[in-house]
Parts: sequence; C-alpha cells; structure tokens
Amino acid sequence: MISPYGMSNNYTIPVSNVSRVTPVYTDNTTRSASRVQPTECQTCKERRYQDGSDEMVSFKSPGRIRPEESYAKVMSHEQEHVANAIAEGNKDNKELVSVSVSLKTAICPECGRAYVAGGTTNTMMKTTYSNDSYGKNQKAFEAEATKGNRIDFAV
Repeated sequence: MISPYGMSNNYTIPVSNVSRVTPVYTDNTTRSASRVQPTECQTCKERRYQDGSDEMVSFKSPGRIRPEESYAKVMSHEQEHVANAIAEGNKDNKELVSVSVSLKTAICPECGRAYVAGGTTNTMMKTTYSNDSYGKNQKAFEAEATKGNRIDFAV
C-alpha cells in the first residue's frame, strides 16, 4: 500500500548498493523467512553468576541469567543481603548504621547488549557493649590496642 506521500509501508527501503526490496508484513515476517526474532549470542548464553559471600542467599552455585533479566535478578539478590543486614541490626547489641547497594553494568563484547554484571552490598554496623565486666574488658583491650597508632614521628 502506498501512502499519500508516495512511500510504501509494506516494504523495507533498501540501503544504497542493495539491489532488492524485501516485503515486511504486520506480523513481522517476510516471504522467505519465518518470524524475525533476536538471537542470543554464545557469550550471553555461557555467562554465569555466583555469590561469593558467606551468607545464606541465592546464587551460591553458578546460575544463568538472561541479559534482559539481569537487573531484576541481581538487584533482588542484593536485597537479600540488605534483609540479612537489617536482621543483624535488630539484635540487642547491634545497630545498623548504613546500607548501600551498587550494581556493575557491562556491555557484551560479542552482541553489544548491556547487562548487569554483578553487585555489591556494603553495610556498616555499630556494636554496643554492655556495662558488665566483659564489655569493660573489651573496651580496655581496644583502647590498649589502638594506643600510639596515630603518632607522627616527624614532628
């Protein structure tokens, strides 16, 4: 069908020095080929994700994630680490000070698709000691261990 401007909406207009025009139909097929689908490259097929922490979370054994699912699955995995940190921070002598999640992205060298390559979760906990003898001894030990660490001998 030709539009009022003389342009066809049923054909792909050829690039220079291409001698034929291929008809494209509304179901994204051509006469010579079945449905056109994006294919996944070999590098993306063989990519594996594995968690390296000592916590009980997902991906302890290597697992495959498709590039278009990588953001959701990696972020979900990192949120498991956040949940563990919150649970640890709810203990009696612990306080969760901060949690941050960072995701690393990359580009596949074979097909050029962007994907989330991994992530890290950083937590900061504050431990409080009670006023019993163990807590006092712990504070005294830490004070003795850190004495003289910041001496400037050049002065």
